[in-house]
Amino acid sequence: MTKSLLLYGDSNTHGTMPMSEPGAMGRFAPRHRWTSLLAEDLSDWQVIPEGHPGRTTVHDDPIEGPHRNGLTILPAILESHRPLDVVALMLGTNDLKHRFSVNAADIACAIERLVRVIRASGAGPMGGAPGVLIIAPPPIREVGPLAGIFAGGAAKSQHLGAELGAMAMRNGLPFVDLGGKVAVSDIDGIHYEAGAAPVIAALVADAVRAHF
Repeated sequence: MTKSLLLYGDSNTHGTMPMSEPGAMGRFAPRHRWTSLLAEDLSDWQVIPEGHPGRTTVHDDPIEGPHRNGLTILPAILESHRPLDVVALMLGTNDLKHRFSVNAADIACAIERLVRVIRASGAGPMGGAPGVLIIAPPPIREVGPLAGIFAGGAAKSQHLGAELGAMAMRNGLPFVDLGGKVAVSDIDGIHYEAGAAPVIAALVADAVRAHF
């Protein structure tokens, strides 16, 4: 029976291209997205990309809209795709925006709250709990047109991998840290260049095979 994997993330799961100006809407073609490459690699899985640009962990965005709140929409996403064998969570970058005033430890606690929702959802096979994979995004940089929005976020992001790794360990969850494996673009300091896609896909595929 084919297993299913939901990739729950933000613009870097959506495939958003680095932005040379605020509000740019560029998106990599499907063949250049890490989610598509992962689906090719995990050919015996149903891979479901669910990336929403601007998605936060648990915050209503006062500027970009409350629909960016990853906690609010998560139950509906889980129900619409159930049964799900595994949910991969790759969030936290948008929480680094200055407007949210949270640090890496706060972000890890917020993702832990999402884990609790997934485990209690009954969205797994036979009404059970889906497995969960935690993916830490790489540190950001304050460059380009998004620098002001993420002011102060670069220093905080240096601690995100460690905080998410600790959270994953205390919850008994597999963990992939993209820090040191891929880097953000020099153009906007947030999104990835096309060359990151195969690296991310390979790391996630290895984790899925090893743990699920």
